[in-house]
Amino acid sequence: MLVVVGLVAVGASLLLPGALAGATDAVISGRGAAKQVAWLVVVGGAEIVADVVGGVVVVRVTSGAGAWLRRRMIDRLLAQRTKTPFAEGDAVSRMAGDAVGAGSIVPVVVQLVSAAVISVGAIVLLAVLDWRLALVFLGSIPVALLLARSHLKNTADDVLTYQRVSGELAARLLDANAGLATIAASGTADQEAERVLKPLPRLSLAGRGMWRTQAKMVWRAALLLPAVELAALTAAGFGVLAHRLTVGDVLAALGYVALGMGIVTQIPLLTTVSRTRSCAQRVAEVLDVPTPERGKLGLLPGNGTLTLHNATVQGALHPTTLTIPGGTFTAIVGKSGSGKSTVVSLLGGLTTPDAGEAHLDGRDLTTLRPEELRAVMGYGFARPHLLGTTVADAVGYGSWAGDTAVRTACRTARIHDVITRLPHGYHTPLAETPLSGGEAARVGLARAIVHHPRVLLLDDATASLDTVTEQSALADVGARTLVAVTHRATLASRADTVVWLDDGHVRAVAPHAQLCQDPRYRAVFTEEAG
Repeated sequence: MLVVVGLVAVGASLLLPGALAGATDAVISGRGAAKQVAWLVVVGGAEIVADVVGGVVVVRVTSGAGAWLRRRMIDRLLAQRTKTPFAEGDAVSRMAGDAVGAGSIVPVVVQLVSAAVISVGAIVLLAVLDWRLALVFLGSIPVALLLARSHLKNTADDVLTYQRVSGELAARLLDANAGLATIAASGTADQEAERVLKPLPRLSLAGRGMWRTQAKMVWRAALLLPAVELAALTAAGFGVLAHRLTVGDVLAALGYVALGMGIVTQIPLLTTVSRTRSCAQRVAEVLDVPTPERGKLGLLPGNGTLTLHNATVQGALHPTTLTIPGGTFTAIVGKSGSGKSTVVSLLGGLTTPDAGEAHLDGRDLTTLRPEELRAVMGYGFARPHLLGTTVADAVGYGSWAGDTAVRTACRTARIHDVITRLPHGYHTPLAETPLSGGEAARVGLARAIVHHPRVLLLDDATASLDTVTEQSALADVGARTLVAVTHRATLASRADTVVWLDDGHVRAVAPHAQLCQDPRYRAVFTEEAG
């Protein structure tokens, strides 16, 4: 559609000067000019309609291409899991800005090609009118090409730098926004503002360079067009004196010169091309990152046995080998920063080890598709992020759970009574549901168990519950592999096995009663409580 509209616009633009010349000569000669004027109106109307329709089509093509690229980027980022090399803010910048910029490449190219075709066609028609006029015009071509080459060369680096620094700023700002409470509590607002804004001078330098190049090109192009028109008008004037050209021909010649110089007036569009190219490069960087090989398994057989084989996460967990038998309850304990959450993330496939392997029932977790993991894994977090339109949607998010399953899960998580007191019960809009931190944690727990996973991983998900509620809720979870990060000795005592972590190392794996003989183990709970 865009190409068709472009062809109509090109044809109308090239026919318009000739139609104007014919109508002018017909009116001046005094003979009947109705046909010539009607043709002028038709051609002019076609150009106007093509411009209007073209504007609408450009918007649709750009938005559609941007949405397609954004979807591709989201799929690739999700497939990369936690191994993505892109910070959150940078990823958002690439999806929000660069996808749209790269998506505009087709309309921009069509516009430039149309301008080039119009320029070539105008030169040909100018030569048909009078070859001398064409020679005068062709003398400006080298200057125009030099302007375009200089503009592209001087703009490319600045545009790419501007895009990259913008992404870096977005990443820093998003990071700071996520830690507002910590920043306020530590009194480091000034230092954090300095850190976030540190790339700003580089952004300013790239922006100034880009716009200096743009301004230089604009005034040079602005001088070139009238100079060429004056030269062509002078040559046409001699043609009129020599009776080679009519008054209408002079108007047509000026129209062809303006069209021929259209490629020069489109030089500012080269800035857009350069920006689009840098956007496409940043989009390609996301799409080029390899993703873990997708598995080809059906419903995974097994009883929920989890194993780590020399699994390592740089800076968080030293080489760790661990086996959690299926159907058992394992508590993970340790001081803050000991690697508890890292172990749970590895066991659940949320984090890929830098070295070593993590297995579920003998299958490497990195080879499993997200839907395969979702079918057998349930995750509960201390501060879950709830998604969905209603409370029921939030509990059933990511599963096929119906109303009965949702209510059963909420009863198990001890949140059913709270939800039923809401204005619309389970159908209360999530945005209008005032949940405390503990209540949100219970909804997150219900979401983790609603699809009856084979393995349930709780990263301090019950910390906001009182001891009695915690014990009764976990007792109702049923027979399955349960791994829970906890700082409570009462919960650890109920586990079949306790994994004791210390500074990224597994210090011991044994029942709570046995470990309690070590005062350093007992100190874990007293320090956590303090």
